Amino acid sequence: MASQAVPAAVQPPRAGEPWTILHLLRWSTAYLVEKGVPSARLDVEHLLAYVMETERLQLYLRFEQPVTPSELARFRPLLLERARRKPLQYILGRAFFRDLELAVDSRVLIPRPETEELVEAVLRHVAGQDSSGRERGRALDVGTGSGAIALSLAKEGPFERVVATDASSGALEVARANAEANGLGEVVELRLGEGLGVVRPGERFQVLVSNPPYVALPDFEGLQAEVRLWEPKEALVAGEDGLSLIREIVAGAGGVLQEGGLLALEMGAGQAGIVAGWIAAERGFQAPRVVRDLAGTERIVLAEWTGRKAPRGAEGEAV
Repeated sequence: MASQAVPAAVQPPRAGEPWTILHLLRWSTAYLVEKGVPSARLDVEHLLAYVMETERLQLYLRFEQPVTPSELARFRPLLLERARRKPLQYILGRAFFRDLELAVDSRVLIPRPETEELVEAVLRHVAGQDSSGRERGRALDVGTGSGAIALSLAKEGPFERVVATDASSGALEVARANAEANGLGEVVELRLGEGLGVVRPGERFQVLVSNPPYVALPDFEGLQAEVRLWEPKEALVAGEDGLSLIREIVAGAGGVLQEGGLLALEMGAGQAGIVAGWIAAERGFQAPRVVRDLAGTERIVLAEWTGRKAPRGAEGEAV
């Protein structure tokens, strides 16, 4: 490993001396800090624990243990990938979302904590409805990516079926693998297509949920390197204002929601007020509710459909 510009306190060991876990953690952390990597120490711990096939916190009990040459050989390329700002989740090939472990790669976005809050809001709403005498409902997840939302709703919710759509065939391959790995392939139905265009004539859903692309095109170059260089742009950017797909979903939601059904959308900072205004202007919705995420950002808009619109025709148009 190169040692240029590394502080003396974390220089490589002298010739003949092994790397210990603690020494390697310190050196690698300094290396990633030098490369501008955020959360460098935590990421190094995850990488080394992955290579050593142990839990991250177990490293703290084994600081003086030497790292074997074969472990070093596996660790080095992973560290170099992280230095290139490749996201940790893509390097490890996995991400955790609520109760799920999901496979992820550059075909899909990495699931975010804010989206866990979107799922929680949906589950709270459904649990709060009087379901006596009702059949189990159906949910629609538009732009499923890795399948995080759809699989969580299928696992934790009362739904008989969750339909998950995406415009990317590669994303659906990832979602399908995750559905099968989590034993949810019989509940989640995957469909290739954009927006609400894959909804079939006469279909109605108890929930329409989406974490769609919502980055404005002019803002893309300002995104963090891990996002801008590695995550799929088509899953991030939605036109000049970031709202093109959300606009379509709001306009078409009444045609796919059953009476009392919920529209639940995640969006970017500063967009919630605009989207809530669109929903309020759509005849048939109750007053929308804006939910802040744990950082205090207005992140989620919820609205219940109480009206009726004309059914959708074979090509998705109102008839």
